[in-house]
Amino acid sequence: MQCTRCGSEGVIINRKYSGQLLCSDCFIETTRKKVMRDIRKYKLIERGDRVLVGLSGGKDSVMVIDILDELRERNIIELEAVTIDEGIGGYREDGVRIARKICADRGIPHRVVSLEDYAGITLDEIMKNPSRSACTYCGVFRRWILNREARKSKATKIATGHNLDDETQAIVMNYLEGNLENLTRIGPMTSSAGGRFIPKIKPLREIPEKEVALYVLARGLDVHLAGCPYASGSFRREIGDFLKQISVKRPTIMYSTLRGFDRIKEILRRDLSESGRSGICVKCGEPASGKLCKACTFIEELTKR
Repeated sequence: MQCTRCGSEGVIINRKYSGQLLCSDCFIETTRKKVMRDIRKYKLIERGDRVLVGLSGGKDSVMVIDILDELRERNIIELEAVTIDEGIGGYREDGVRIARKICADRGIPHRVVSLEDYAGITLDEIMKNPSRSACTYCGVFRRWILNREARKSKATKIATGHNLDDETQAIVMNYLEGNLENLTRIGPMTSSAGGRFIPKIKPLREIPEKEVALYVLARGLDVHLAGCPYASGSFRREIGDFLKQISVKRPTIMYSTLRGFDRIKEILRRDLSESGRSGICVKCGEPASGKLCKACTFIEELTKR
């Protein structure tokens, strides 16, 4: 097989949804250009932005910081990273080490914060006697911590590593569970609560997960590839496996799911959006639909237990 762009015989991927056969160099180049086009298309970044990357050390966040670093080098943005240590023994340590090394090698400001510092408890401790899934706790606390860290940094954007698989999983999950209000918060850039949430951007939203993995390997980037021990058996994992199975025979299914959702999300947002109804949490000062935000509600419940 030969690369359809340069004729090289070192093909590393067959993009079935586009019909392209690509060598390593052409794959890296086309992928970076695709991400940059999406950044421009959705106006995810403006000159002068201060972008905080949620850097776990995994493949997705490492790819994000690798691509956004080009904008930093061109003096278009300021870039820094924060790694959240959830307190998962035997798992998070490698990610923290990799995140520190990546930022040190590139001269990107970086810090590590922990769930224990913010909430007084680790995820391992929470899961000894849980009333919810680990993903529910982790998702709420990570979003809460990222927003607070972004405020400290005076960041104008928070960049996360959500890829195409993540986004289509979220769309299908929330629809099947009837969480229509959650659907209004899905998109390439999300913000709400009258501007009290720092806008979150997803530069990899249209990049399939397998291409993210291939990109970091082709670039020779050090990443933490181990999966979270609490993710097995989760509803998201079930939906992810289902979509992957369908994609074998229908390679464009995730893109069509995304495109279809993007056509209707403005209608959902107009009818169901909670923006304008949010208040301020009396404990932490973050946006909340009631007296307490979701994170502080969880902390109060865990403290009582």
